[in-house]
Amino acid sequence: MAAGPVDCHCHLSAPCFQPDVAAVVRAARQAAVAALVTVTEQAGEFRSVLELSDRFPGFVLPCLGVHPVQEVSPEEQRSVTLKDLDAALPLIELYKDKLVAIGEVGLDFTPRFASTDEQKEGQRQVLTKQVELARKLDLPLNVHSRSAGRPTINLLKEQGASKVLLHAFDGKPSVAMEGVKAGYFFSIPPSIIRSDQKQKLVKVLPLESICLETDSPALGPEKQVRNEPKNVYIAAEYIAKIKGIPVEEVIEVTTQNALKVFPKLRNFLQAFAK
Repeated sequence: MAAGPVDCHCHLSAPCFQPDVAAVVRAARQAAVAALVTVTEQAGEFRSVLELSDRFPGFVLPCLGVHPVQEVSPEEQRSVTLKDLDAALPLIELYKDKLVAIGEVGLDFTPRFASTDEQKEGQRQVLTKQVELARKLDLPLNVHSRSAGRPTINLLKEQGASKVLLHAFDGKPSVAMEGVKAGYFFSIPPSIIRSDQKQKLVKVLPLESICLETDSPALGPEKQVRNEPKNVYIAAEYIAKIKGIPVEEVIEVTTQNALKVFPKLRNFLQAFAK
């Protein structure tokens, strides 16, 4: 019996899921999604993601990490600094055995977040520290790289990162192929149905380098509508259409890829472990 698709990157601790997270998880289970790899953006979120993984054991799988853009308030965001790691790094070490990866980490050079060299350098330092910790703890990385595809891939390679998932990559296919050469994986969200850039990316990426994600509550099939993990099938179906192959093959190969990038998934997807 093959496992269903794995949502390799979602934000189940987002405030919009708080009222009905049990129903959202139940809908994903009923749709035969195999697992939800759930990421964080700052230390303040760690407890709620760990609580969700305890509440839905073997299905909601936690990643802890510090994102390159930090929310000060719902209206205000800023570029990350090394100080943002102070509370986070000891907790990642403390809970290392529960984690499937460190994430969401990365670089975000969108001008409104990182317009100065100093801000970009701060982000690089924060990512480097988390890559070093991932190597020390032998954990994969769940990576954000908005407007920073090449710098992110280059830094990961320089720092010797081996198990890497680049989520919702927004760069050129030629830059993505540098990641493929390094053995990195790329997860594709349901927003592919409305994104020329993601469609071009999937045309070029080998299926052996693709994983599925939703990035819930963002990057859904409809703009400004809350996305959910069950929509991982929308990404799978669109990839199948582009590649001209059955959706079952997309699900099987992307789940095998998820097991490669997140080896601890094997403990939960017993039916699929070869």
